[in-house]
Amino acid sequence: MNNLLIEIGAEEIPAGYIIPALTAFRDALSKALKGARIEHGKTTLYGTPRRLALMVEDLPEMQAAKKTTLTGPPERIAFDKDGNPTVPAKKFAEKAGVSLDEITILDTDKGRYLSAVVEESCEPSATILEGLLPGLILGIPFPKSMHWGDLAISFARPITSLVGLLGETVLDFTVGDIRSGSQVFGHFFMAPRKFDLKSPEDYVETLRSANVLVDMDERKALLRESIQAAADEAGAVILEDEELVEIVNNLVEYPYPVVGKFDEEFLELPDQVLITAMREHQKYFALTDSDGNLKPCFIAVNNTKAKDLEVVAKGHGKVIRARLADAQFFYRVDLESSLDDFVEKLKKVTFQASLGSMYEKTERLEFLTGLLTDLVDGDDELRKNVTRAARISKADLVSQVVIEFTKLQGIIGRVYAEKGGEDPEVAMAIEEHYRPVHSGGALPTTTTGRLLAIADKIDTLCGCFSADLIPTGASDPYALRRQAIGIIQIILEGNLGFSLRGLVRKGVSKYQPDPDKKHEISTKILEFLKSRMTNMLVEQGFSREAVNSALSVSFYNVPDALLRIKALDTLRQAPDFEPLSTAFKRVVNILKKANADEKTRVNENLFNSDAEKALHLAVQQVTTSVNACIDNGDYGAALKEISTLRPHVDTFFDDVMVMVDDLAVRTNRMALLSSVAALFRNIADFSQI
Repeated sequence: MNNLLIEIGAEEIPAGYIIPALTAFRDALSKALKGARIEHGKTTLYGTPRRLALMVEDLPEMQAAKKTTLTGPPERIAFDKDGNPTVPAKKFAEKAGVSLDEITILDTDKGRYLSAVVEESCEPSATILEGLLPGLILGIPFPKSMHWGDLAISFARPITSLVGLLGETVLDFTVGDIRSGSQVFGHFFMAPRKFDLKSPEDYVETLRSANVLVDMDERKALLRESIQAAADEAGAVILEDEELVEIVNNLVEYPYPVVGKFDEEFLELPDQVLITAMREHQKYFALTDSDGNLKPCFIAVNNTKAKDLEVVAKGHGKVIRARLADAQFFYRVDLESSLDDFVEKLKKVTFQASLGSMYEKTERLEFLTGLLTDLVDGDDELRKNVTRAARISKADLVSQVVIEFTKLQGIIGRVYAEKGGEDPEVAMAIEEHYRPVHSGGALPTTTTGRLLAIADKIDTLCGCFSADLIPTGASDPYALRRQAIGIIQIILEGNLGFSLRGLVRKGVSKYQPDPDKKHEISTKILEFLKSRMTNMLVEQGFSREAVNSALSVSFYNVPDALLRIKALDTLRQAPDFEPLSTAFKRVVNILKKANADEKTRVNENLFNSDAEKALHLAVQQVTTSVNACIDNGDYGAALKEISTLRPHVDTFFDDVMVMVDDLAVRTNRMALLSSVAALFRNIADFSQI
């Protein structure tokens, strides 16, 4: 067994490309090895801005043998009456690549047939890898690739070197104009030369001695340790930012942190502006005091060890000063205007080419938030706050700070609202209405923020569906799936019991006046929301059967639908659930096939058996308690009450023929079954289970 090392050396690859590229390369290589009948052990990823590498353990020298059993012609036509092979037998042996003596007779259900075992030739693993690797390397996906020179190939950045080692065997393959070998490049500045590798096991240590930490976990651990030491020396606390740690880790081959400073006058800027300027543009770590207040300093991580850290620190300080000076200027200019001034400027900002301006969106948000306030029985205070928040929710989009730092939309709006003396809940809603900003992100915490966030997302869905901008496959340029999931999450988080159907229809009416088209679009949006809710709840651990069964009845009141799903999932754990479900499914299926009229009343005078009378009496006794449970939202108790009908339903089906010739009796028995189905019709559709 040998270990395999593949390294692709390149000019500096963007930090965000490295992990996805390595993961895709690993998966593709593993699939290719499996297809080539080469088993292997653990795969380890290595990466820096200037190299992508894989270490695959325990590869055999040869691919595994493959034996295939071929079936030939029947024995009766393969041999003549004297037992001599005929032309079909000879042709089969020739096709299988075996002698006639190696052919056996196979007994099958259809008779006796000629059979031959064919063993494919085995190739050395090294030979197979040399053929596979060029295509696998060029097949690594990147958000953007580039061509260089006069080569026809493309990659994230120009490839500068290739290493291929299987044990001590140097693999021979070419990508573009680069031929593989056994030499790696050291650090670009501190060890700019080639280093020989005798085996894959030497890789990590050889590069470590060349000032390159190719092990990403080792590099990250040193990064954490070194920036913490720098912060301690500066008497500061690092503002926690795990995502930035990941980014910086893939910007350097060896981390060398330094503490830089900026003028205290810039602390007048909102914290988010300072942090964003340092983080987004320069990848600096912000520092605070022990109370969480920002300090006029930061940590920059260099890729090279400097002789004079003070000079380096001053250089970083000059760079950030220019950024902060711009931000300070924009901030001061913004403060000369009110949010209402900004709202008027939204008339010139396009929401979407076919959906009007951001000002028109603001007007729709005022309408929808007012409607939502009524739906949740909000008081006058809530109405005032949510209407005001809707009015100024998009105002900061035309502010100078947000134009420069787009990720601060909403955040700057909240800051400016606070400075303008707006109600604290109104100010917070401006920031919160964008939430969640990513999968698993924080949700709004205020009622005003929740209603505004729902209105904003509903309006976007209604607008995009009206303009036929519906997600297809992996394409979702307006993040409508995330918007839909956000709506469901916010409703559940706030336990907001209102009808989504009415809200969606009102939202669509602002884009589409035609009643038929409005109904069609609304139906598509509701199905889209239902689909997202189904997937979300299944991912959370609820059974798909329970989710489908409950949501097929209704999902418009989202918290109510979740209660029904929970109750049904609990009932499904009961030992007698399967026969109970079978009985109720039979009720539903008979009614569906007969297209029974649910409004027909049961006539006791038409009962011909004790089973009919017993079932009717049991339904009457259970109905009152079931309705009381449903009114209280206790669907678990309601289902338990309904489950007591099962013996009566079973007896009814054992003793009674429903589809009799007598129309009056048949209709009455259908009505009796309808009374049973009516008990769980608003809870779940048992035919889905």
